[in-house]
Amino acid sequence: MPEEIEGRIQSIVFRAADGTFSVARILRDGSPEPVTAAGYLAGTGPGERVRLKGDWETHSRFGRQFKVTECMPLLPASAEGVEAYLGSGLVEGIGPEMARRIVRRFGADALRVIDEEPKLLSEVPGIGPKRITAIGEAWRQQRGVREAMLFLQSHGVSPAYAARIYRQYGDRAVQVVRDNPYRLAEDVEGIGFLTADKIARGLGFLEDSPHRAEAGILHTLSKAAEEGHMFLSSTDLLQQAQKILECDREILSDALQRMAAARRVVAENLGLPSEALPAALPQERAVYLPALLTAEDGIVEQISRLRRASRALPAVDAETAAARAQKALSITLAPKQAEAITRALTEKLLVITGGPGTGKTTIQRALISVLSSLGARTLLAAPTGRAAKRLGEATGQEARTIHRLLEYMPREKRFRRGQEEPLECDALVVDEASMIDAPLMHKMLLAVPSGASLIIVGDAHQLPSIGPGAVLSELIASATIPVVELTEIFRQSGTGSIVTNAHRINLGLTPLENGSEEPGDFFFIEQDDPARVAKTVVELVCRRIPQRFHMDPMEDVQVLSPMHRGEAGVENLNALLREELNPAGSEIAGRGRSLRAHDKVMQLRNDYEREVYNGDMGRVSAADPESGQVTVEFEGRSVEYKSADLGALMPAYAVSVHKAQGAEFPAVIVPLLTQHFPLLQRNLLYTAVTRGKRLVVIVGSRKALAIALKNDKPRKRNSRLAVKLAAARAGGAG
Repeated sequence: MPEEIEGRIQSIVFRAADGTFSVARILRDGSPEPVTAAGYLAGTGPGERVRLKGDWETHSRFGRQFKVTECMPLLPASAEGVEAYLGSGLVEGIGPEMARRIVRRFGADALRVIDEEPKLLSEVPGIGPKRITAIGEAWRQQRGVREAMLFLQSHGVSPAYAARIYRQYGDRAVQVVRDNPYRLAEDVEGIGFLTADKIARGLGFLEDSPHRAEAGILHTLSKAAEEGHMFLSSTDLLQQAQKILECDREILSDALQRMAAARRVVAENLGLPSEALPAALPQERAVYLPALLTAEDGIVEQISRLRRASRALPAVDAETAAARAQKALSITLAPKQAEAITRALTEKLLVITGGPGTGKTTIQRALISVLSSLGARTLLAAPTGRAAKRLGEATGQEARTIHRLLEYMPREKRFRRGQEEPLECDALVVDEASMIDAPLMHKMLLAVPSGASLIIVGDAHQLPSIGPGAVLSELIASATIPVVELTEIFRQSGTGSIVTNAHRINLGLTPLENGSEEPGDFFFIEQDDPARVAKTVVELVCRRIPQRFHMDPMEDVQVLSPMHRGEAGVENLNALLREELNPAGSEIAGRGRSLRAHDKVMQLRNDYEREVYNGDMGRVSAADPESGQVTVEFEGRSVEYKSADLGALMPAYAVSVHKAQGAEFPAVIVPLLTQHFPLLQRNLLYTAVTRGKRLVVIVGSRKALAIALKNDKPRKRNSRLAVKLAAARAGGAG
């Protein structure tokens, strides 16, 4: 029989990045000693009163704790609880210091004063009329959220999600949820099908509800997109949806037909050879979310447009121009490098691909030199801020992120640059193209003027983009765009072993190791136990590498882990490293996050208004407990976050290999264990190693290393871009 306890959250010991699991210290009513509670704590924070249901258990490592099965937040009753509640960031404009002043004046009655007599707040030092108005408005919004929260909490929704639902629907929130809770999965960011389904089932919606079937299909396609797929075959879609929903296949088939008729999904012939089609399904279809099909077909259309148009660059003797560039830059180009420059000056579209040390940067420097001498208007771009900065420094010309190049307009929620207002250039050079997903590539191509030349540079052996598609590899596979592949290794000075080993890994060969006493830049530390691997990683970051290689542990050393969970995963390593490198300082909590001044952080999603994007890394320069505001420095630019927005950031002492694409770090540490098996792939290890400029250390088991090297068949992404490009070329579209 589940037990029930009530009390105040004293502190959050641990919270998973997705908020689904937390460990907290709870001060139970009537008890002087706190207890440990673990489980889903509904986004609650320090100071909040909660009612928990669950069972007591004894953890082998952490001892006695309360395993939470249900959490209901309650408004605090004591002055101490009110102060912690107000200072937790839940009420915009009130941080810990301001909360202390308010409670010092009004005690446990503070919440009633804010709710019923906010003008009395003028008696608190530092609160003027403007702030009273702002706090009153924030409290009114919070009151609406609380009303929605009390309803939604009984159906398993966290306070953070309740706030988003309220912002989306306002006072209609409860009614909308009652009518069709599956709308949440489409309308509210961060709420997926599983949460919506839990709410719906609690409200009495049946398994065979048409709303549920349609939402389940959208959820299945969205999950596939998160895994990089542009579409699912109709067979796979129905099978996967049926597994999730556990309902009759016919219900899902009917739902799919309705959705296709309404264009909520788009189905087209898969185009498989007839002998490959299952006998029972002669009409196998590729089912897309509409936006992804638009992106895929749009890339084909725009490449065909660019291929057909005349080149704006003036005619030039490419070989002579390349020779002049070599003289001007005091460099000597290898034959393949010279070929790349020659073809970039004569072809309308060109892909240049190669691994580390094969001269991609040298080619871009020489090409920019030639284009400048011709008076060509040349633009440089890369997917991330770090990659753009590196490209600009290497070429001596400004390089921008693709998002900034396209000039996003927050109010209109669209890019300024596109078909109606294209970029002003004769040539566009795009680096780190393996990171560009299909939707972003489509937006970029729309903005390229018809006469411009497009030079796409990237390493096709790296992991594909975080978003859907595998654009660079598909462009190459289509055999419709000229490709120069660089294979000769040039860069050896200072990074000899890193470059050599990256290419060995790409060939499936065991990397060569440096002995522990000899100088070098590549090391393998054998360790099979996950806890010991985590301890070794912390020791390397905080002491051994700074002492031996004179590197700053915060600025120069980056941990890249294959997975988020586990003792050697991103989440645990972040917690351990943070306590070593940044154990104290002002701290702000909000939306399941706790950030300190000087924390190393990463942006988790594109924020066009702030102009920070998924994967951007920065440092917290200020965390103001009074206002509940955090300031983060991204590449020398200050960006402010309110406590409600902290869910967009995560600590970045350790990050996933996927999130590190496009970035380079002086030193990289890679934990590698068999528990990472689902992601042990050759291209993942290759990508991790190629992020290190001066030092790479792998800590883990030789068995895990062997598994990764052997697995040269990364998960195939469903994409028809190469097939469609080839068909368009054969059909005379280009």
